[in-house]
Amino acid sequence: MYNLIDTHAHLDELKDLDSMLDEARAAGIIATVAVGSSHQSNVRTLEISQRHHSFVHPALGLHPWELANLGASEIEDSLRFIEQNIASAVAVGEIGLDYDKRVLKAVSKGLQKDILIRLLSIAREYGKPTIVHSRYAWKDALQAIQDAGIERAVFHWFTGFSGVLKDIIDGGYSISATPATEYHEEHRRAVREAPLQRLLLETDCPVTYGRETRYESRPADVLRGLKAVSQLKGIDEAAIAEQTTRNAISFFSLDIPF
Repeated sequence: MYNLIDTHAHLDELKDLDSMLDEARAAGIIATVAVGSSHQSNVRTLEISQRHHSFVHPALGLHPWELANLGASEIEDSLRFIEQNIASAVAVGEIGLDYDKRVLKAVSKGLQKDILIRLLSIAREYGKPTIVHSRYAWKDALQAIQDAGIERAVFHWFTGFSGVLKDIIDGGYSISATPATEYHEEHRRAVREAPLQRLLLETDCPVTYGRETRYESRPADVLRGLKAVSQLKGIDEAAIAEQTTRNAISFFSLDIPF
């Protein structure tokens, strides 16, 4: 059994949460970073972390998808809540940009960038790392992070170009590997090219994975990502587990004996 950390989980969206966390502990998961995506999600994430203290570590964010449903005052309230509760968070996230055409029909690039800049400002002011969503917006997301002077950022479930990945790594940033490492070619390429010292493991649960057989993910599925990364890189599972867990503890400044 390995000591693993799921660095990106939407625990507020899980059904039967307690049993899934018990399952994760039994599988060797020693910590989970629960990400927030909206005001309601942030509130719930904080509640979960308080109930599972020392195992669930909260991150507070505002996902670009959520902006379509919010008015200006609601956005302000969400940003204010994040800043007011930032001391309880290990990171600012999930935040970022999404240039999928379906998203852009509802939320302009300009609004997404404006809100991202403000969230990055909070992260910078309080010395928090950032968890970044960057679908089809990899270069712009990286530029925003660099412009904000962010020192620690992880591009979660990265599927972008090799050139942008090189700039991410050269900038001292990280990417995370999901269970999609089993089959998603763009994600597999990124995980293969990223140095192990810049790699985290995550599930993004309860997202659905798989091509032929589909399944709704849970925190224990970080083991699937571990095995896929090991096979892809040709490195022993134990070595992957130890390094990615050390990476996560350092990245999020977690107080975990390891």
